[in-house]
Amino acid sequence: YLGDSYRVAVPGVGEMTLKEVALFLSERLVDIFRRNGQGRVPAMPEDSPFQYAPAWCDLLLFNEYFHGETGLGLGAMHQTGWSGLVANLIQRSYRSGSGGSHEGR
Repeated sequence: YLGDSYRVAVPGVGEMTLKEVALFLSERLVDIFRRNGQGRVPAMPEDSPFQYAPAWCDLLLFNEYFHGETGLGLGAMHQTGWSGLVANLIQRSYRSGSGGSHEGR
């Protein structure tokens, strides 16, 4: 409806279209489940077998909520509510061919 000429201010980033904001927020959310530069998944505790154990490291848990600065999963580790939507965001990103900003990770 508003089109690409409608732009909003995104703190620390600048102005973006609403589509760009949606993609930006999706990537930020998905990033807490991707391995970072140190090989860790920010949503998982450092000592978790989900970080490094071969039988577990490709599995994800969807926590009840997450730390606002570190992304560490907090609360119940079996939630499939809103955080389970991350799987949908990942599918949408890779089905569209965009692969997000972390293609190949």
